Amino acid sequence: MNRLLLCTDLDRTLLPNGSQPESPGARDYFRQLAEHGQLTLAYVSGRHRALVEEAIEQYRLPRPDFVIGDVGTSIYTVSGEEWRFWEAWQREIGPDWGAFDHSGLKGMFSDLRPLRLQEHEKQGIYKLSYYAPADIAIEPLLETMHQRLKDSSVRARLVWSIDETTPVGLLDVLPATASKRHAIEFLMERQGFDLKHTVFAGDSGNDLPVLTSPLHSVLVANATAKVKAEALALVRDQHTEHAFYQAQGGFLGMNGNYSAGILEGLVHYLPETAAWLKRGNEHDSK
Repeated sequence: MNRLLLCTDLDRTLLPNGSQPESPGARDYFRQLAEHGQLTLAYVSGRHRALVEEAIEQYRLPRPDFVIGDVGTSIYTVSGEEWRFWEAWQREIGPDWGAFDHSGLKGMFSDLRPLRLQEHEKQGIYKLSYYAPADIAIEPLLETMHQRLKDSSVRARLVWSIDETTPVGLLDVLPATASKRHAIEFLMERQGFDLKHTVFAGDSGNDLPVLTSPLHSVLVANATAKVKAEALALVRDQHTEHAFYQAQGGFLGMNGNYSAGILEGLVHYLPETAAWLKRGNEHDSK
């Protein structure tokens, strides 16, 4: 078998920090999988580097080989404690913002009172992030921002989401080509992975562009009913049903939530990987 690239979202995909229960021993199996010599592991997250490292420590996750962070605007190679930033990815997405940098775009929106800049560590070279009231009428605000960006010849994506734990609105201004999907495809190209041997797992609306793409993708069972319905509608519309799998539970007696769903989906696409998982773990997922 060729080398395999497994890419997974963190929050509520690999991390069991949602409302659904985690199967006992699921992360033990995942750690076992990550030790296999033919597996390359990439974490794909909206988190910045410090929060990814915090998650690895808190949830006893295996060290990845790569991290795609900051909502797809950064890529790192990880070797032990050493993280190497990919300048090539910055050169790939940077031209979208033209003559503007982070400070320039920040000034463009300084008069929009509902917006409050997020902390310094949550900003990036090509990531401008704000807080906003969760109940704000978001569409008029986005229209105003889109028009200003267009008038300045800036190609950008505006990503709006709600932090379920607060709740507060989160708004990211990103280069138009900076996305989880594009970053994964860039990583595949640079590292020599093909579609057959690449699998992505996710759970949320922010993951839909990858989940419904030609990339082999897994929607974990703990995803909301809304995301499941949206994903099914999109794959039918885009004729990518062959590259989409929704975890159901039952694999190794587990429920399909979080890492159990990742493993179930991986084995769906590449059945030979089931042999990489040995039964009889200590079930110490905590």
